[in-house]
Amino acid sequence: MVDLDPRLTPARPDLAARALEGRVTADRFVDGEVARVIDGVAPLRRGPRADAALDTEALAGERLTVYDEDDEGWAWVQLARDGYVGYLPVHAYLKGEGAGPTHKVAALRTFLYPGPSIKLPPLDWVSLGTRVAVVRETDANGRRFAVTADGRAIVANHLVPVDTLETDPVAVAERFLGTPYLWGGRSSLGLDCSGLAQTAYEACGVLLPRDADMQEMAAGEAVDLDPRAWKRGDLMFWPGHVALVRDATTFLHANAFMMAVGIEGIAEGLARIEASGTPLRSVKRIELPGRG
Repeated sequence: MVDLDPRLTPARPDLAARALEGRVTADRFVDGEVARVIDGVAPLRRGPRADAALDTEALAGERLTVYDEDDEGWAWVQLARDGYVGYLPVHAYLKGEGAGPTHKVAALRTFLYPGPSIKLPPLDWVSLGTRVAVVRETDANGRRFAVTADGRAIVANHLVPVDTLETDPVAVAERFLGTPYLWGGRSSLGLDCSGLAQTAYEACGVLLPRDADMQEMAAGEAVDLDPRAWKRGDLMFWPGHVALVRDATTFLHANAFMMAVGIEGIAEGLARIEASGTPLRSVKRIELPGRG
């Protein structure tokens, strides 16, 4: 097998994506089937079992390619959004393209109701950034609801048009303050450092890779390691971690030190990570769309 990142390469000894034929060795090659996530948040695990490591999560509406399904209810898939490969529960997706998204969730999280009433027991919930296909809007008891292509109702003011872009990734990240740290998480119930950075920048029109090391390689201009050169939104990288510069004296990150999304002083934080033996490695600056 050529040197390919296994996190992003749909190849096993027994099976691989047909697009990799000639580049990797496998018993057979398949095209895969297009599908979309139907659960509010679906776990992508390292192995086909519930106790396998959580590598990332897929939000409702995300597209994926299904390469294999087993008899235990697990599928081996690749996410279209960032290319991550892993095992997803079969019940979490539906095969076929489905309707294209028209809106996305702008609230930190919101509920999916079986009809346009907040008194109905919710069917599920969705997190900030989740994309939905709205087919109509309706008023019920003075409240406006958006009805999706699959018949679920969402409070309309929790949505914005899908092409709406935020202008400040740090302001997006700040909405998650206090959210518990979750390795592999990328929803408002729990997320990790790179999940927070990815979510914050995607809301502003920049799709970063999933993991911190990938983000460090893909992020834009390198910035001097002197904090006086940093600007709001710059990404700070040290081994296995990423944080967002908030202002001249603080940064923001999802971290296992606080076990939550929190704000830390730059001077204190740099001293802490230096003492831990994993000092700051780089700072990168990303230009947002439309800013040159």
